[in-house]
Amino acid sequence: MRKLLAAAALTASVATGLAVSAPAQAATSTTVSTSTFSSNWGKYYSDNNYAYNYGKVYKSHGKVYTKWYGVDRHSGGHGYVWFGYYKNGSWHKFSQSFEGHGSGLWSGSGIKKIYTYTCWGSKFDHCGDKHFIY
Repeated sequence: MRKLLAAAALTASVATGLAVSAPAQAATSTTVSTSTFSSNWGKYYSDNNYAYNYGKVYKSHGKVYTKWYGVDRHSGGHGYVWFGYYKNGSWHKFSQSFEGHGSGLWSGSGIKKIYTYTCWGSKFDHCGDKHFIY
């Protein structure tokens, strides 16, 4: 009788442990098979809130990929997403424009840091704060 009760208690303990640990384990695991890093960012607004950008940055096979989306919420102008990145000991910077909704993808190897910000009206007007995304 004691063996039967011990076996039942052990079975219940194991089943409870599996039931508790399985959801916790599933919630913390990520299924990005080839990526070593992945992060979402945004909404980063222009200083007048007429445009913003958001997106995702991830690293895979030694390259850093940046997928961005831009939203221009005001007619009569364009939004501009700016990126600055640190590579080979120096900073580089570029922008891409969008009207209404826009998106793009860019990548590079050897990138150590990336920041982004949004402007509206022209490349250099109504620029919002810089945000490091990688």
